[in-house]
Amino acid sequence: MRLKGQCSYLLTSLVCVVLFQWEVTQRTLNGSQFYTYSVCNVGEREQDNWLRTTFIQRHQSASRVFVELQFIVRDCNSFGGSSLTCKETFNLFTSESDADVGTTFRKGQFKKVATIAPDEITGKNELRINTETRVVENLSRKGFYLAFQDIGACVALLSTRVYYKTCPATVKSLVLFPETVAGGENQGLREVSGACVDNAVSEESPRIYCTVDGDWAVMVGQCQCKPGYEEVKEACQECRPGFFKAAASGDKCEPCPANSEQLDSGALVCPCTDGFYRAPTDPPTGPCSGLPSAPRDLVATTVQLSTGKLLLSWSPPEDTAGRTDVTYSVECQRCEDSVCQLCGEKIRFEPAGTGLTDTKVSVSSLDAHLNYTFTVKAHSGVSMFEAEPRSSRPPSSISLTVSLRYTGETSASLSLSWDVFPRPRSQSQPIQYKLTYRKKVPKKSIVKMNASLITVKLVVQRCFSDILTLRFGFSLVSRGQDDNLVATTIIVRILEKNFVHVVDLTPCTAYIWIFIFLFRKRNSHSRQGPEDTYFSSSEQLKPLKTYVDPHTYEDPNVAVLKFATEIHPSHITKQKVIGAGEFGEVYRGNLKMPGRKEVAVAIKTLKPGYTEKQRQDFLSEASIMGQFSHQNIIRLEGVVTKFKHAMIVTEYMENGALDRYLKDHDGEFPSFQLVGMMYGIAAGMKYLSDMSYVHRDLAARNILVNNNLECKVSDFGLSRVLEDDPEGTYTTSGGKIPIRWTAPEAIAYRKFTSASDVWSFGIVMWEVMAFGERPYWDMSNHEVMKAINEAFRLPAPMDCPSAVYQLMLQCWLQDRSKRPRFGDIVNLLDKLLRSPDSLKTIADFDPRVSIRLPSTSGSDGSPFRSVSEWLESIKMSQYSENFTCAGVVTMDHVLQMKNEDIKNIGVRLPGHLKRIAYSILGLKDQTSTLSVFAV
Repeated sequence: MRLKGQCSYLLTSLVCVVLFQWEVTQRTLNGSQFYTYSVCNVGEREQDNWLRTTFIQRHQSASRVFVELQFIVRDCNSFGGSSLTCKETFNLFTSESDADVGTTFRKGQFKKVATIAPDEITGKNELRINTETRVVENLSRKGFYLAFQDIGACVALLSTRVYYKTCPATVKSLVLFPETVAGGENQGLREVSGACVDNAVSEESPRIYCTVDGDWAVMVGQCQCKPGYEEVKEACQECRPGFFKAAASGDKCEPCPANSEQLDSGALVCPCTDGFYRAPTDPPTGPCSGLPSAPRDLVATTVQLSTGKLLLSWSPPEDTAGRTDVTYSVECQRCEDSVCQLCGEKIRFEPAGTGLTDTKVSVSSLDAHLNYTFTVKAHSGVSMFEAEPRSSRPPSSISLTVSLRYTGETSASLSLSWDVFPRPRSQSQPIQYKLTYRKKVPKKSIVKMNASLITVKLVVQRCFSDILTLRFGFSLVSRGQDDNLVATTIIVRILEKNFVHVVDLTPCTAYIWIFIFLFRKRNSHSRQGPEDTYFSSSEQLKPLKTYVDPHTYEDPNVAVLKFATEIHPSHITKQKVIGAGEFGEVYRGNLKMPGRKEVAVAIKTLKPGYTEKQRQDFLSEASIMGQFSHQNIIRLEGVVTKFKHAMIVTEYMENGALDRYLKDHDGEFPSFQLVGMMYGIAAGMKYLSDMSYVHRDLAARNILVNNNLECKVSDFGLSRVLEDDPEGTYTTSGGKIPIRWTAPEAIAYRKFTSASDVWSFGIVMWEVMAFGERPYWDMSNHEVMKAINEAFRLPAPMDCPSAVYQLMLQCWLQDRSKRPRFGDIVNLLDKLLRSPDSLKTIADFDPRVSIRLPSTSGSDGSPFRSVSEWLESIKMSQYSENFTCAGVVTMDHVLQMKNEDIKNIGVRLPGHLKRIAYSILGLKDQTSTLSVFAV
């Protein structure tokens, strides 16, 4: 169930009070006059122009707001040669505050939200208005400001709308849910309780979840109309006259059943009319029924004279009154000299004299020369309401056939004898006996049929743990022509190994995967090995090709055409800007090639005003990617080179860069899953190493993650800005180096090899286990190089398995020849995944070294002024509301908290729990602020 949300606006138009080079301009568009904020200093260098809104009050429950911008951006090409520094994007920033600071403005208080790029660029003669929406997350203070930074574009800002999403008030399944403000990204689903509408009830309190997009989803429980009411258009109305409803349920009112009275509206039951009844076991909603008619065709047949035995049989009643619970009872009267009386206990009935369901009964122990009268009565579940059930009687005089005895025979005769009973005194005529006989017919022979059987047996365990290895057994027993079939027991295999891990299976639920392989017997010498059987393919058996450096081509355009597919721009649809790089913006979009299914793609663009060298450097990345084909390497879809705007098109990775993804899901993944991510990265790097390709910039920011949590190596550019921080690179005559991820020999002597990539992979492992923490924290690049040369290595992150940390240390050996190869790393990670118990031993962890905790002072040296400021400093601001609701509103309260207190306020993720707990330890112990070297 999904009900669409609605929006509540905080700011419906742009009102700004602080200006830095922005101007208020009156414009005319489509005959209407309006005011804009604009800036256009494209001919000047080092532009840094800011525009800030007035204070925006935040709704108490709205931690996530949306900013909708309408703006115009001028095409840089329209300025001619004077626009070399021209940009076509601007930046959106935000800053939170508990009070309006007036005209006070400090850039350091603002944090970046997004880079805003236009879908349509305005030329010289026509205005093109763009509309973009961005999300501001994790708001916790009373209000906030928005700011817009221009760094060299010609842009006009027309309007700004700020709003938050709510799940609208609605009625679903007879439950009324109130309007609810949607939660933020970190809050996930927000649970909301509902109330039943009038004349409806529920066994448990109904609830539903409000999603971050303002949609209702995942309803639990429901309300049902009371007895006598039915659901009509999300309300409960009385049953119409002649209808009834006996219990609270979701059913409609039903017409009164047969033979019952029709009451006024709102009836719970319909009583039976006169002469009709319901049995005690009948449902009150069932029809009423009358009594069955008398049994028919009662016949008495003599069976054995010596024991006085006869058989009574009859036919069922012609009218059973629609009932299936008809039974029979038999009564016996004995008459002598015109005096009749009950037979008494001497007479025996088999199987019984009452409660018969069959239409026959055997009667024994009868006396000869007496008259017996038998009465058979029909009963049903409603017979208790009638004084006398209807009955059927046979003829009053019943003859008993005597039993014969064989006494001898001749060739033409038989001798038989029987007992003669004394004649009653009241009978004057002698007793006559009649003898009948018939020819015996032989029985038919019985033919037995035999058939061959095939038995299949499958055994599977029904209760699973969270992570397990599944094995399936299959046995086949066969007869006939299929003797060449043999049974086999297999192991489910993925990731090129004989194991599979399954996460988050519901306990005690049957999950059945059936894999059946039937092999024909063949000569054992011609069989493949186990690995060949499951993993060998024509592609895998081929030797890997060697990487070709596109810079060795005299004409780089030839390299692009050799290794990449040319795409016509009409096949590409841009949707949203998802990033900005040195060469231009990166878009999310769709690619629809003729004869192929439409796929989501990422589109890298080359900004206007580029030089030929920039174009060649831009396209060289495509020449590199086009040579790779591996599931853990980002896939190149093609390039656009024959048109004005060059583009590189790659597969789209929904979860973006690995470092950001891990930060957003801090503490949510177990070690087993993190090691699985490392395995994918290592497999991709082994592929590159086998092709003799050196990446040089392996880091978590250059690993992309898709919806299946597959990690893929990306970013193969050789001359790009590696970090926003100017200290992020170390410049030599050969280019720029990412210091924190680069091996010592590569920094000192520019010795880039697969061994230096292994060093970088060790740093990536640390980033993964630390959920995106910055390597070496806030140390400067100079301090990092000095520490590495003095044999310092990054300490183990929290909850890092000892085996994983030991592999990191092996990757960071000073002697590059002693570092493991990527093939060795893949094998070791594979063994850890196949033996989850090996990940249970945790490396030693010292919070004073392994996590950079702030002191009791803020960034400006003054004590933390609020709990929110402290939480923001340790990147846990999403819990601000939890602390406030628990009454922890001062830093003194924080210092008194224990681990159990942190759990009780709603911090559940182990990683977050430990980060907050260790931070409190750091607040108590000033030694936690010592530098890494002092420790």
